[in-house]
Amino acid sequence: MQTYKDKKKYLWVLSALLPLVSITGVIAFQITSNALSLFIPLIFIYVFIPLLDLIFAEDKSNPPESEVPNLEKDSYYSYVCYLLLPVHIFIFLYLIHFIVTTDLSVWMYICLILTMGIFGGLAVNLGHELGHKTKSLDKNLAKFALAFSGYGHFNIEHNIGHHRDVATPEDSASSRFGESIYKFALREIPGGLIRAFKIEKRRLYRKGLSFWSINNQILHSYFMTLIIYTSVTIWLGWEALLVLVLHIPIVWWQLTSANYVEHYGLLRQRLDNGNYERCKPHHSWNSNHLASNLVLYHLQRHSDHHANPARHFQSLRHFDDAPQLPNGYMGLFVIAYFPPLWRKVMDHRVLKLADNNFDLINQ
Repeated sequence: MQTYKDKKKYLWVLSALLPLVSITGVIAFQITSNALSLFIPLIFIYVFIPLLDLIFAEDKSNPPESEVPNLEKDSYYSYVCYLLLPVHIFIFLYLIHFIVTTDLSVWMYICLILTMGIFGGLAVNLGHELGHKTKSLDKNLAKFALAFSGYGHFNIEHNIGHHRDVATPEDSASSRFGESIYKFALREIPGGLIRAFKIEKRRLYRKGLSFWSINNQILHSYFMTLIIYTSVTIWLGWEALLVLVLHIPIVWWQLTSANYVEHYGLLRQRLDNGNYERCKPHHSWNSNHLASNLVLYHLQRHSDHHANPARHFQSLRHFDDAPQLPNGYMGLFVIAYFPPLWRKVMDHRVLKLADNNFDLINQ
């Protein structure tokens, strides 16, 4: 009997190495003195990767279920995740140092802040993957990954709040039919913060503990943020702190963009007992586009992730009945930033899934 081999096994390292693209513009600028070189990372993310997704065939392959336990026990995949952390720390410090110590025009400064924030979103993706695991090491590394962007509330909000309420009107992180990403952001960003703090406060109260207890999981990550930002400010001065503060909303916007794309218009139905039906693959938009999946730890196999949140990234499956996105996340982000274009691309897909029945659409 032939043993299963993951053909993408050694390609997953691309997820950990993608952040290095963020400094290619700076290196090119230092070599050529051409300021337009600073746009290279943004072009790579929002043009090159979506083009690769269009060029390469979609990958619908699934590992045999009998091999999933072995896949998830293989420590290689954990190390591939851990590798992103030192890579992120390097580019994080590299970009801050360059911005603070270089004479930049306003547009160059803005371009670099955008680059730092957009690629910083990859650390949030890592925090997402590690935050779903059960080992204390993974959970603590998830807090650390989220600390760079002050996003320490994410895992509480996502794992307990979003996964519970996903694809319902009650979920601030599920976008509604006809809702622009900008309107969604005004609901999702504060909604996520409020829900995370309510969840953690309630958890601590049940244990007879104060919100300000050292057991507060959100404050653990925020304390890490304080240490990181204080250390960088001592090293590079107050201008570095400004860079850090400015890059935070850009990082958060990456998660908002992902949330917007992942569940647009999809709705779980209420049962006779008043509860919502269990989350199934058809309650999340899926993407099998190869290039973007290889650099996002399979995040786009989102249908299986929500239906089976304990599965590790290397084991996530394609389902034929899951709604499919026409491109990877990077390409869909660009489309989402232009609401009329987004509605032209996505609304008819939502309507088709619901057989034009608006009672089956989250709106």
